[in-house]
Amino acid sequence: MDKLDWKIIAELERDGRQSYADLGEQIGLSKSPCWSRVKNLEESGVIEGYAARVDPIAIGLAVQSFVEVQIRFDAHTDFEAAVLAHPAVVECHTTAGESDYLLKIFARSADHLDELLRHNLSKLPGVQRLKTVVCLKTIKRHGRLAEWARTTEGRASLPS
Repeated sequence: MDKLDWKIIAELERDGRQSYADLGEQIGLSKSPCWSRVKNLEESGVIEGYAARVDPIAIGLAVQSFVEVQIRFDAHTDFEAAVLAHPAVVECHTTAGESDYLLKIFARSADHLDELLRHNLSKLPGVQRLKTVVCLKTIKRHGRLAEWARTTEGRASLPS
């Protein structure tokens, strides 16, 4: 990837709905080469797709939680399949440490969260323990990866 590809990614992270002409104008390319570069980034898997950002509170999902999950050693495949099919789980990550997985879930209320944990997530294949952290306020939801990845060059600290 060259400097123009990084600019394209950063611009599309900022506004994924802009036209190729507008995108090209932002980065200094005409429409056709801009389109070609975007297609290459899509085909190579750098750009995974495009989606609307939905405010969970606006659609009635006011309680965001992170759930640490410990499962039986032999249950990973079944657990992952169940999580992939579960609509309340919006993210699932394998982790190192005490827990095997970290889930990000949304619920309508504290009662809904309790019901979800007790009668649903706790019954997923292999689950031995759930530990839930309820998010009180989201400070930053949609970070932009392109600028961070381009400027860190393997450093963990912020560029100076």
